[in-house]
Amino acid sequence: MYKKKSFFIVFEGVEGCGKSYQSKKLVQNLKKNGLNSISTREPGGTKSAELIRNLILKDYFSKDGDDKFDKYTDTLLYLAARNEHIKNKIKPALKKKKIIICDRFIDSTLAYQVYGKKVNKSFIDNIHKFILQGIKPDLTFVLKVSTKSSKSRLKKRRSKNRYDNFLQSFYTKAQKSFLRIAKNKKNYFILDSSDNSSKLESKIFKIVCEKLNIK
Repeated sequence: MYKKKSFFIVFEGVEGCGKSYQSKKLVQNLKKNGLNSISTREPGGTKSAELIRNLILKDYFSKDGDDKFDKYTDTLLYLAARNEHIKNKIKPALKKKKIIICDRFIDSTLAYQVYGKKVNKSFIDNIHKFILQGIKPDLTFVLKVSTKSSKSRLKKRRSKNRYDNFLQSFYTKAQKSFLRIAKNKKNYFILDSSDNSSKLESKIFKIVCEKLNIK
């Protein structure tokens, strides 16, 4: 028997892994079973955080120019968006015992900024102490994807941001980082999203039902 409680679910993975699609499907499946959840994303999720998202993801700088954000400036923008998101959306929802489904969270910062761009981890950890205040996901799905599937999905995207246009080597490195983060961790599930999306959808919903004790 499901007992109403706060529950924080996160989807992680590289561009083209299908996490945004699967997070939306999970929201729909929960709703079909009478459970309303809050769908959100990072960077973004609130009006203020979405403004910062726009600044982060739009490619304002010329490819040949030197005038671009330093990696620490870039990281601080992500953390600023996260602060707005947690303060104005995640924390209030947890207090109201809501189910939250988030497209990206702190593991993306580790995979991209720390392992990818070599930002000092202690720098991020120290800021996270003030921002997170003990908040962490109850369940994280890391979706891994083949290079072929990722490329195919990114090619079909109508709207792209600067993270959709990196070299494949960057995505390969980032995926290895996500798998490294998730390895042998409690409440982490590494799932292959390369092929059948409906089978994956069912598998994800089954795991969530077990965690929430939904019969």
